[in-house]
Amino acid sequence: MINGGDGGLGGEDVQTSGGPPQPLEWKFSQVFGERTAGEEVQEVDIISAIEFDKTGDHLATGDRGGRVVLFERTDTKEPVGSRRELEMMDYHVSRHPEFRYKTEFQSHEPEFDYLKSLEIEEKINKIRWCQAANGALFVLSTNDKTIKFWKVQEKKIKKISVMNASPSKVVVNGDIGRSSVSSNPFQSLENESCHNKSYDRLGNNISHPIESRAELRLPVVSSAETSIVARCRRVYAHAHDYHINSISNNSDGETFISADDLRINLWNLEISSQSFNIVDMKPSNMEDLTEVITSAEFHPTHCNMLAYSSSKGSIRLIDLRQSALCDSHAKLFEEHEAPGSRSFFTEIIASISDIKFAKDGRYILGRDYMTLKLWDVNMNSGPVASFQVHEHLRPKLCDLYENDSIFDKFECCLSGDGLRVATGSYSNLFRVFGCAAGSVEATTLEASKNPMRRQSQTPSRPSRSPGSSITLSGRRGAESPIGDANGNTFDFSTKLLHLAWHPTENSIACAAANSLYMYYA
Repeated sequence: MINGGDGGLGGEDVQTSGGPPQPLEWKFSQVFGERTAGEEVQEVDIISAIEFDKTGDHLATGDRGGRVVLFERTDTKEPVGSRRELEMMDYHVSRHPEFRYKTEFQSHEPEFDYLKSLEIEEKINKIRWCQAANGALFVLSTNDKTIKFWKVQEKKIKKISVMNASPSKVVVNGDIGRSSVSSNPFQSLENESCHNKSYDRLGNNISHPIESRAELRLPVVSSAETSIVARCRRVYAHAHDYHINSISNNSDGETFISADDLRINLWNLEISSQSFNIVDMKPSNMEDLTEVITSAEFHPTHCNMLAYSSSKGSIRLIDLRQSALCDSHAKLFEEHEAPGSRSFFTEIIASISDIKFAKDGRYILGRDYMTLKLWDVNMNSGPVASFQVHEHLRPKLCDLYENDSIFDKFECCLSGDGLRVATGSYSNLFRVFGCAAGSVEATTLEASKNPMRRQSQTPSRPSRSPGSSITLSGRRGAESPIGDANGNTFDFSTKLLHLAWHPTENSIACAAANSLYMYYA
């Protein structure tokens, strides 16, 4: 049973009373930006961030070109049909999740730091949804240095539908035309006589041959259509010396954190001119630097708690009530390496690239290069479950180091019910594991229209140990393909780094280069 500690921070255990749930059968839902055969992908179009909002009705993506694209769900509307048809439906209709393109806007532009002679990319590192209000959506987005707060709302475009006089009866300097009316519809008449002269803003003589007072009409303003407008409300800049890797909203709805390699800052959404440094890992002598911050996230329900991970494979839980500067942690989650297992790659593959809290805040999911680990916040002696993701790559670590693939930062996510976890891999594959008590679910899917094509037939069983020690069985050429037990080969040029799980349903959105794939079960 996946359960540790007495009590919790709130929420239920990641288990079911009737035994583990059955493995899900994943189906293709839709794809945005699908590539055609042989189409070359532009660097700026590659997706670099994905995020559902709390309701799951909106989805945001960011790309390396600094753009943010918003999608909205369309299948949650009430079914259309006669009352008799609806009364005859004695079963629940499962809706196929469908999203449509809503809008996009340019969030960040490339910049240049002249003091440090450093180019700042426009690439979107993270996107976070804020609380919606008055029909408007609010989004936080960040690149390496600057965070921006965006407001997206529908605005009605108003236009004048009824003019003051018939355009055919308006004479401008002897010429009949429409332009004088459209440029200045609020023209005054000197008196009722059509022989008196009036002038527009440009000084043109305008005669109004209005034959009767009944022809004098007031302009009528009407709303013709709606347009979605994105406006940058605030810019939070000049607070980080190093690249921002995380932003996270607080449950209080008023504050958020931003984290770079060495510091975590606390912001108020309404104040962009100042922030408070709450974690500082920078040593007095940079030669003494041993680890950096890799990811940070607020607790989903407790506004005073947050967690951050490090390059040494540890996760620290801190309490903002303890002190203003939280250099000392409340709890430390790390797994000690087995004796004799240390090698050159040990610290590199132990670096945690992403952490996520479960919806109830009871569990923390962490992803390092090789594994997914699920921690109970009440038990820091070891993870309650460990899932092998890249175990088959251990013999290839030398080549992965030479081509920098070993430094790829894969994200992870949990289902809303806490029963499953997911993360990406190479060859545009991603894996879904069951983390309920007794579950052996381990499904391999491909980001394509046929996701089950590369499904593993020998799923790995979750274990409490981090896996075997690193052993290198000789040097293999970089061109040698790597295969699994089923004969599948892996392409390191295609990688699925970013994915997100719908907050309430079994639906996953993942990015393969510039394409956004969506699946449901």
